Amino acid sequence: MEPEEAVRLAIDVAEQGFEAGEMPIGAVVLLGDQVIAGAYTQEQSLGRRVVHADLMAMLEADEHLGFTRSPLPLTLAVNLEPCLMCMGAAITLGIDRVWFGLESPNDGATALLEQWQPPTEQPFFSRPKEIVGGFYRFEVQEQFARYSTSSAPAGMREWASGLSLLQTTPMSS
Repeated sequence: MEPEEAVRLAIDVAEQGFEAGEMPIGAVVLLGDQVIAGAYTQEQSLGRRVVHADLMAMLEADEHLGFTRSPLPLTLAVNLEPCLMCMGAAITLGIDRVWFGLESPNDGATALLEQWQPPTEQPFFSRPKEIVGGFYRFEVQEQFARYSTSSAPAGMREWASGLSLLQTTPMSS
């Protein structure tokens, strides 16, 4: 599956979340070209903070995979750059590729991961081989613009408004 198609799926999942009253963040996990998990952020419905879309999708993928490593690549596609917590989960799960729509300069982990220099990267615990952002960026910004005018908590609306106004350039590693 091409990155654009995978991020498109994540955007669609984010839209489902928005329609359910959640922040419009969605993620899918692919095993090769097969979608094995998908989720949107569920902070409002579950009344919890550590229920990010990417983390929830990776937990579902982890259940699907069990304690095995597949010869097929694992890909995380999300409409918003993963935060440090979710990027750590991606490393633990063995995600090979991370594709995302919009950069998140205040809490995205791509730049931090570039600085991570462990003495030895283990094959079972290493950074994703590919991290690329910028797919459908303006469409994702439009999702956040709509969220910023919703009845969500004021702080979250302000954060979403900032994302909707970002002047960004593509990121990759």
